[in-house]
Amino acid sequence: MTSRDPNQRIVCLTEEPTEILYLLGQQHRIVGISAYTVRPPEAPRDKPKVSAFIDGSVAKIKRLQPDLVIGFSDIQAKLASDLIAAGLQVVIFNQRSLDEILDVVVSVGRLVGAEQDAQELAAKLQADLDRARTRSAALASRPRVYFEEWPDPTITGIRWVSELIEIAGGQDIFADLSRGELASERIIDPQIVVEREPDIVLASWCGKPFDRTAFEARPGYHALPAVRAGRVYELDPAIILQPGPAAVLAGLPELQRLLG
Repeated sequence: MTSRDPNQRIVCLTEEPTEILYLLGQQHRIVGISAYTVRPPEAPRDKPKVSAFIDGSVAKIKRLQPDLVIGFSDIQAKLASDLIAAGLQVVIFNQRSLDEILDVVVSVGRLVGAEQDAQELAAKLQADLDRARTRSAALASRPRVYFEEWPDPTITGIRWVSELIEIAGGQDIFADLSRGELASERIIDPQIVVEREPDIVLASWCGKPFDRTAFEARPGYHALPAVRAGRVYELDPAIILQPGPAAVLAGLPELQRLLG
């Protein structure tokens, strides 16, 4: 803790810093959030919405007089640049793995003088992951899992999603692609899914509902083991595609349920 309470007015351009600050009891610092924020449920009720994901109102954000703006990923580079040009202090995280997600938890805590609380939160999340690993290590078999993040072009899961699938007891059939940091590095030919024969399909189309009928109508998909067994599931993007605590606190238990 410094002698001056740091960053008393924070704008969060994505959901995960909002959730982290709430979990740390630091929600009073938040003066603006993303319109896509759903966790925690009180945030969209209590905080003004100032951005989408890629875009945001620089004028609206500046009127809030934030000490700090927190965002995520290269996708927000243009918005971050515009905010910096407007004289605002901006931090953009670019976490892709579970280890990096825990690092961001600690970093956000440090930014608000709550590093000890953040270390404890990160330790709790790590313990949840460790318990899940121990549980899955005892499984007799591990189903082959296909995770679809977007249908056209067909994009498979990012690294933290792949890691969670493995921790929950599955085998990500595209684990070899999951370390691609850009979505363009995870584009696949839909027919490769047929060749890899997943036992379970998990779909989380970021920004729109999963169309199961269209998915199963793709050439050859009717013969997928997952389709034949009725094991095609939709996951809420808010608990799996958000690189923050939600992926561990809510996404991991749901994966364990679906893969069990």
